[in-house]
Amino acid sequence: VQLQASGGGSVQAGGSLRLSCAASGSIFSTNAMAWYRQAPGKQRELVATITSGGRTNYADSVKGRFTISRDNAKNTVYLQMNSLKPEDTAVYYCNADVWPRGFSSTRDYWGQGTRVTVSS
Repeated sequence: VQLQASGGGSVQAGGSLRLSCAASGSIFSTNAMAWYRQAPGKQRELVATITSGGRTNYADSVKGRFTISRDNAKNTVYLQMNSLKPEDTAVYYCNADVWPRGFSSTRDYWGQGTRVTVSS
């Protein structure tokens, strides 16, 4: 199982970006999916989560600006980021709790990270 993230880039403050992360491989089911970020010199932090049923949760710093969604048929999670601020600059990582085919339980997988840079 692999997670492939895409969609990062450089934007000016107030702009928007949409991140995508697709899980591929021999997958029986995908449970919760999430986005984390890590800014230079800081610890990785949780940005948003979404359950397989679509229930979402957000960090206070992104509430009202970011929207997490998913397409279960495609095993893909998205992060729509609006009204971006310089403090949103970070490497964004996707995370998924996946039940691979042939396994007796779920496994935790990470994407490779995609860089978001917001200039003032």
